[in-house]
Parts: sequence; structure tokens; C-alpha cells
Amino acid sequence: MRKYDEKKELDSMNGALALRPQINEFIDKIHERGYSNVCWLGIGGTYASSMQAVVHMKEKTAIETFVQHATEYLVTGNKRITKDTLIIISSVTGTTQEVVAAIDKIKKEVGSTVFAFIDKADTPLGNMADHAVIYPMNEQLKFFMTADRLMYLAGEYPDYNDFYKEMDQHFAKNIVAVAKKADKFGQEVAEKHHNDSMHYFVGAGNQWGATYSHAMCYWEEQHWLRSKSIESAEFFHGTLEVIDRDTAVTVYVGEDTQRPLSERVAKFLPQICGNYTIIDTKDYELPGISEKYRGHLSPFVFRAINNRIDAYVEHLNRHPMTIRRYYRCLDY
Repeated sequence: MRKYDEKKELDSMNGALALRPQINEFIDKIHERGYSNVCWLGIGGTYASSMQAVVHMKEKTAIETFVQHATEYLVTGNKRITKDTLIIISSVTGTTQEVVAAIDKIKKEVGSTVFAFIDKADTPLGNMADHAVIYPMNEQLKFFMTADRLMYLAGEYPDYNDFYKEMDQHFAKNIVAVAKKADKFGQEVAEKHHNDSMHYFVGAGNQWGATYSHAMCYWEEQHWLRSKSIESAEFFHGTLEVIDRDTAVTVYVGEDTQRPLSERVAKFLPQICGNYTIIDTKDYELPGISEKYRGHLSPFVFRAINNRIDAYVEHLNRHPMTIRRYYRCLDY
């Protein structure tokens, strides 16, 4: 398997799961103190993860929760963000300039409580946060653990303990198994699409944020391949008219409640397109995970599959995913 370190992957995911007591300690204090709403604030990939957290919560909880783009906040503000708001952020470097500016503005002008996930200690964002958890990678998992604790304390997630018992025992090794099974498929998809002039990615539900991120942060930013992300619910309100026989389209069919929206696209495409790929999480086993929790884990299954595709696209195009033309290279 190209660029795959099984031990590193297992250690990383189990390490993230082991953060749950630390996350819970802070969230429990916030719950006891009281808060008015939850704002997930980000930009780029963290904005995408924030969208996933909100979709995950909105069908399960009455807690007011919303996404705020950091750069938009700087010019428009948001009256829903008050001193009683819990703001959740994430940053690899802890120095993302737009997020730093937004949090600085919020702390000075509003006084909200900020909970941060940062990969590196002693950074601007880590130092501005009321509480920071320092641990690299697995942003979606850290966000979901936070959301789940909030809902559990609100009395809206009775399966919380049962779910995380299964997660602690089976999650990491299952995702590794998914990656192994998807490796050949990932190579085939990469060989077919590594030089696409345009590629449409379609997703829904708790996979929509990652669909948005995969098109923008991976194919555009890291592979320099033109792409566009489309919500499954919106596909039939414009996008279908630009799809023809040769258009490259990938549809993510997860197992959450919005699965029918993506199934609808997947069933329609064969009528008009001969260049589509359907990725369905039902094709991958998750031993030890109850059927009712599989939808919760769909984004992590897709992530493992996408990582296999990306590893081979990178190799075929001889373009390291770490190289940027402009991001953090030019002032803008």
C-alpha cells in the first residue's frame, strides 16, 4: 500500500479516542455553567469539518448550533455569537490568520468561550483559547466526540456510552481494514481520473462537509486538479444539465439519514453518464459496530477510501501534495 503506515494510523486514531476524558472534562464544566448556543468556526478544511458537526447534531438535538466562516465574521459579524456562546475551532498550525483574527475580535468584543483543537502547543490560537486540546490529525473525530458529549449531557444521546464502548474496541482497526480493502480500488480510480480536466464530487448528510473539503482542499489545493462539490439534494437543480457521457462524477453514498438523496443521484447517472464512480460505505464491513451506528461512521469510511485514491493520484502525477503555488507563499 502506497504511503500507508498501519501502526501510525492505529496509534493516531486510538490516540484521538483517548482524548475523550479530556474533552469531556471541559465540556462537562461548560454544561454545568450553562451556554446559549454552539458555534463551530473555521475556514477551508476546518469549515468543512464544522459543517459535518452541525449536520451530525441538527437531527438529534435542540441545542442551537451553527457554522461560522471565520473570514465572513470579520466583515459581517454574527449577532448569535454572544458572551454565552461556546465556540469550537481547530487548526493544524494554530496560526491560521483568518481564524486568529476572528477569535481575537470575538474575545475582545464579545467574550465568548473558545474551545480549541490544535496540533501544536504554544501557538496564537492555542493561547487565545479558554481550553485547548493538543493532538494532531483526526479533526472530524475530535469534533464528533465533542458534539456527542454536548448531546449526551442535554439528555439527547442515550446511546452515548454504548456507542463509545464499541468505538474504543473496534473503530481504529476497522478503518485500517477499510483502507486495505480499498487500496486496489483507490489505485484504479486514480489511474482513471488523475488527469481529469474537471471532476464533480457529490455528497450529502454528514459526508457533505468532507465532500466539499475533498474537492477543494485535496483535489484543487493539493493535486491542482479542477473540481466542484455538489450537495446531493441540489444535484437536480442545475448540475445534471452539465453532465454528459464523459463527465467525471463521484457520488458518496453513506448510511446516515440522507442516504436516499445520494442514492437518487447514483440511480440517475447511468442514464446520462459513462464516467461515474459510486462509493458506498455499505460495501465495507465494520465488525463489532452495531448497524444503527454505521451511519455515524460513514465519513470515516469515506476518508479511508479517499486517502487511498489520493496516494495514487499523487504518485501518478508526480506532484507531492505538500507543494503549494500560492497558499502561504504569497500575501493576499
